[in-house]
Amino acid sequence: MSTNTVNTISGPLTGRVAVITGASSGIGEATALELAALGARVVVLARRAERLADLVARIEKDGGTALAIAADVTDPAGLQAAAARVQREFGGADLVMNNAGVMLPAPVEELATDQWQHQIDLNISGVMNVIAAFTPQLVASAAQRGVADLINTSSIAAQNIFPGFAVYCGTKAYVTHLSRQLRAELGAKKVRVAAIEPGIVGTELQSHVTDAGALQWLAGAKEAMEFLTPADVAQTVGFLAALPPRVNLQQVTIMPTGQPS
Repeated sequence: MSTNTVNTISGPLTGRVAVITGASSGIGEATALELAALGARVVVLARRAERLADLVARIEKDGGTALAIAADVTDPAGLQAAAARVQREFGGADLVMNNAGVMLPAPVEELATDQWQHQIDLNISGVMNVIAAFTPQLVASAAQRGVADLINTSSIAAQNIFPGFAVYCGTKAYVTHLSRQLRAELGAKKVRVAAIEPGIVGTELQSHVTDAGALQWLAGAKEAMEFLTPADVAQTVGFLAALPPRVNLQQVTIMPTGQPS
């Protein structure tokens, strides 16, 4: 629960209400901390309630305002209930970081169909469930304050070829192209839409990988370069949200300096 109704931090996002999915670790967690530090009231969504409670405690200790809602993005009804709570307690969201996702690489010939479906359910259907739950709030907020933001976490995998990662890459290509389409639809209503495409980020995402070939590739990459940190991506989200309302960076690629592609 949040113990505050108004963020005591003054910054470029003061007065804004940000919802972050996949907020229990990695990019989502770092983004919640960053946006709160910039003055936004943040709503953190994920399945792991204990981690969310710890995150809220850290934000509030630093003078921010946060609300934790345990929710699974693959559950449309649960997300609708979460959106209703955000509307009730904070007056609606004007910034949504659509971030929950999973990466489960394997050669397609292994026919790991359960893993294929899990990635589709989370990376595609989950993204759409968040959009369905919060787009009405974004449109209403933009009409009232002149700007709102939908920021979708994609990946460099949306553009580049990584053997063994075909299904993951396909889901992220969907997210990037969807974002471009939604920007065209919602931009006239002052809702900015952006896709963030990071290269390799040091997060829990790699810990879910079980394929031996992918694990070997990731281990070699870690030796060859310094990975991005979640905070690097979070700072980019904060930058996008703080831009003047007339400015929409529709697609941002963030790469480790040493990652060639």
